[in-house]
Amino acid sequence: MLRAFAQAFRTPDLRRKLLFTMGIIVIFRIGSFLPTPGVNYANVQTCVSASADNDVLGLINLFSGGALLQLSVFALGIMPYITASIIVQLLRVVIPHFEALHKEGQAGTAKLTQYTRYLTIFLAILQATTIITTARTGVLFGGCGEAGGTIPVISDDSPVTIVLAILTMTAGTGLVMWLAELITERGVGNGMSLLIFISIAASFPAALWTVANAQGGFMTFLLVVLLALLLIAVVVFVEQSQRRIPVQYAKRMVGRRVYGGTSTYIPIKINMAGVIPVIFASSILMLPTLLAQFGDQNAGWVQWILRHFATPASPFYLITFALLILFFAFFYTSITFNPDEVADNMKRYGGFVPGIRAGRPTAEYLRYVIIRVTSAGSIYLVLVALIPTLAFVLLGISNIPFGGTSLLIIVGVGLETVKQIDSQLQQRHYEGILK
Repeated sequence: MLRAFAQAFRTPDLRRKLLFTMGIIVIFRIGSFLPTPGVNYANVQTCVSASADNDVLGLINLFSGGALLQLSVFALGIMPYITASIIVQLLRVVIPHFEALHKEGQAGTAKLTQYTRYLTIFLAILQATTIITTARTGVLFGGCGEAGGTIPVISDDSPVTIVLAILTMTAGTGLVMWLAELITERGVGNGMSLLIFISIAASFPAALWTVANAQGGFMTFLLVVLLALLLIAVVVFVEQSQRRIPVQYAKRMVGRRVYGGTSTYIPIKINMAGVIPVIFASSILMLPTLLAQFGDQNAGWVQWILRHFATPASPFYLITFALLILFFAFFYTSITFNPDEVADNMKRYGGFVPGIRAGRPTAEYLRYVIIRVTSAGSIYLVLVALIPTLAFVLLGISNIPFGGTSLLIIVGVGLETVKQIDSQLQQRHYEGILK
């Protein structure tokens, strides 16, 4: 493998792409620590240390590489774009025009991408306004940093400074979106996925260091590392697994030429939805706790939410989390894989599944296979998402260093990036990374 990586850097074109990708990653990490205008960086660090156990915005802070709680230029990270992309995909089910654009090919995809960018900027403005407001009132840091207090995180509370901070965070989101698209066009791998990968991976060393020093010593640290390696092995195995449905294409005459007569297969991954169900479930479970922060802390409904949703180890939280993952796994798979459309395309080009009639019987067979495969994939997602939390509770670790969502994203993005490098090496007749 090391020899293959060395050969990749010896190839001029591939070396240029790798160095370009690394340069964009460096810029992204610098922006994650560059404070927003008007923010007192020293007071922010004090408030972050004081509210280390607050997990209200933990998921977004994880995807931003810790930039959210730093109130940096890239505080929003890539989350507005992810949210906008998911919303546009879901709207395909509701708005027929979006579904028609999706079927138009490259021109329709470009139009949907344009809509996604507009929605990203709109969501970035809303999220930046929410973050600045919660930081000024002390909600973001659990009461620390409130305007007029001893350690305000925003030194100048004038409207001009607030508007400038909101515009800076929004512009930072637009810049992150542009950097990700540059990686996709001129670098290696999917830009959005790589930036998420870097953000999550950047938080791992500090979290593991905390476990080694303050939460059980070397033995606990060793158990956490072994658990991570075991889960990574399971994720790699399942993400590479697929159900292959054989497809036979009949021979047909077009002019004097004979087409078809080939055999292929439809690859159906066990986890077709990827990490989307876990992200959806985590985002929804985060909303009640976030709303409770704005209410009267002595109210009954606030106490009930904080008791059941603020702690990831709560049985109610875990059960709700598992049910939401199961629901979104089936829901997202149903909108990304349409058995009727696949069956119609196969019938149009003379394809059929051996032993199954073309048309409606093929669609029913594909739907039957999808339901069975998705059932196994959704259970796998639930186990991967919950096992780290349960294991850390048993080990007595309060600050959870990583979760199933983090491992799924890191392994998935890592595999896709390595596959792209491997395919480019094989195009140049070199030995690939994957054996």
